[in-house]
Amino acid sequence: MKRCKHCGIEKPLDDFYGDRKARDGRRPECKACNLAARRAKYAADPRPYIERVLKWQADNRERYLERQRSYIGTPQKKLSNRKSHLKRKYGLTPEAFDALLASQGGGCAICGTADADNVDHDHATGAVRGILCFSCNVGIGHLADEDRLTGALAYLDHDDELAELARTRAGALTS
Repeated sequence: MKRCKHCGIEKPLDDFYGDRKARDGRRPECKACNLAARRAKYAADPRPYIERVLKWQADNRERYLERQRSYIGTPQKKLSNRKSHLKRKYGLTPEAFDALLASQGGGCAICGTADADNVDHDHATGAVRGILCFSCNVGIGHLADEDRLTGALAYLDHDDELAELARTRAGALTS
């Protein structure tokens, strides 16, 4: 056990980074405090860290490119792209996406199909409304405003035959 110099909490030695120069072979601050200090230093001025990475990439161009080529085809890259896209475009983490999908029964918020993976959002405000399947998301996109949607419903209702056909197709989608 060792007491952290920064937070003052006594922790197991595994919670401290190694340091060959220290008497006990461990750094004086715990890993959590060390990482918090590094994050704060990066947030204050990220330039030196970014420049260091760019310099390494330039100095080791072939090694860097080979590593990128091998990473591109992996499932980890696909997950990373999805995570970045959700965060950048909708402000969602993958966990928040999964929670939203679970809250609507694990499927499309409109028709209930299980292959829902499209984030429905208000283009004016950016607010996320739910998770939809591709077909429902495109349908809402094409009937973007309330007048069009109301018009489409009125159109379907004006003809009993069309209305029955729409109900049949809607029933087929939900079963």
